[in-house]
Amino acid sequence: MTELTYLFAAFAVLVGLVTSVSIWAPRRLWLKLTALGAAALFLPIGYLSLAHLLSLPKPVALEWWLTNAPTATVLGSTTRENEAIYVWLQLDQVPEPRAYALPWNRDLAEQLQAAQREAEQSQSQVRMRLPFEPTLDDREPKFYALPQPPLPPKDVGGAPPQVYDRQSDA
Repeated sequence: MTELTYLFAAFAVLVGLVTSVSIWAPRRLWLKLTALGAAALFLPIGYLSLAHLLSLPKPVALEWWLTNAPTATVLGSTTRENEAIYVWLQLDQVPEPRAYALPWNRDLAEQLQAAQREAEQSQSQVRMRLPFEPTLDDREPKFYALPQPPLPPKDVGGAPPQVYDRQSDA
């Protein structure tokens, strides 16, 4: 949410600068009032449009802030044939998950489904390699299932086990 605040603050400063230039320009009073009214309407409309965009998946081509992410955990996904592959990603650098839209690719959709099946069988997670880098290298899969997590270690050391002997009543 902090990115929205910073973007809107920059947006408001720019609107304020343009409005102040139009108000202080040697123009008629009705033009100055119109510029002030337009700025007064522009700010809430701009904030509402930015807030609306928070609920929509972002196309991966428009991600410019986290382009160096090597991997991401796929928390959920859905595909719309000939439209897009929608993924809900947990990036290592960001505490909250984010929604992205990948361009439709049948091979990529099949790869995602296979990785999800494999992850479900091994009770692990699906990872995505280079989520924001468009690559034509198909040697390594973009989606893959993590290996099955190891069993917890046995407690070999420590106190010996307690042994209870039943005393016979004679």
